[in-house]
Amino acid sequence: MTADLTRRTLLHLAGAASLSAAAAAAARAEGTSGGGGGPTFASQTPMRIGMVTLRVRNLDLVADYYRDAIGLTIMQRTATGARLGAGGVPLLDLTRRANAPAEARNAAGLYHTAFLMPTRSDLARWLVFAAANKVPLSGFADHLVSESVYLDDPEGNGIEVYADRPPESWKWDGGTVAMATDPLDFDNLLALTNPRISSYAGAPEGLRIGHMHLRVGDLDQAGRFYGGAIGFDPTRKRTGAAFLSSGRYHHHLGINVWQSAGAGRRDDAAAGLAWFSLEVQTQEILQALQERLQQAGAPAAAIEKGIETSDPWGTKIRLIKA
Repeated sequence: MTADLTRRTLLHLAGAASLSAAAAAAARAEGTSGGGGGPTFASQTPMRIGMVTLRVRNLDLVADYYRDAIGLTIMQRTATGARLGAGGVPLLDLTRRANAPAEARNAAGLYHTAFLMPTRSDLARWLVFAAANKVPLSGFADHLVSESVYLDDPEGNGIEVYADRPPESWKWDGGTVAMATDPLDFDNLLALTNPRISSYAGAPEGLRIGHMHLRVGDLDQAGRFYGGAIGFDPTRKRTGAAFLSSGRYHHHLGINVWQSAGAGRRDDAAAGLAWFSLEVQTQEILQALQERLQQAGAPAAAIEKGIETSDPWGTKIRLIKA
């Protein structure tokens, strides 16, 4: 498989005839018009994404997809659920809800779960694997801080697979980081691997969930919750979307109203995102979080090793002492 064939194959899988068309698809995914780092930086901040739980209608189909398309390991599987991860670290729980209605696209909820590859070469190897296995893709983009590929699982849950550029290369202006949605340089990326051979045998041990991107009903209200109560710092804002993080990561959380402006409370019976966790570095940070949640009038129920809360639209977040 030559590099050019790999590129053509990838574009075909994304339903695009050119790099600009693929970038446009990624721009739609991100709501814009316009030596690899790894999960170590994203995972060493005071707060970082832990794991995600999805309610799914066809457990076997979805579990097999994350195993076969992303390379996650199925760590546990029963008739009602499956847990998947990488390097022995659980990242994704799937809960079977056979008769659950699909969550409406204009409802609040999951926009995508973003799996962060440890290095650019890992992303390159996965791309060759995706092409060889005809994994349907929906777009590609260079975001300046990272390089990304977009796809969807069989039940429509959005996925991003990406690799960070070195943090020292990110351009900050005060508290705002420069990001874009430029075409992905396939040749440069694929030069890191042999495009004739698929050498991706499964998710690398260091793969983690680098960020979550959510649909919300109101950006200001979401900003008060995820910024004021949870304690994330804003890192970028654009039309209809905002990005927040801990410890000057480019973003641990994206929020948007591109389809969901004015959305009400989510239907807990619907398929889709059930909850995601934030790992908190110290007990002091966790205690401060609990106090801010109480001051904001947000729910703060005690769970093992932490607190469960929910945003104004009912998306549950588990705050866990790492």
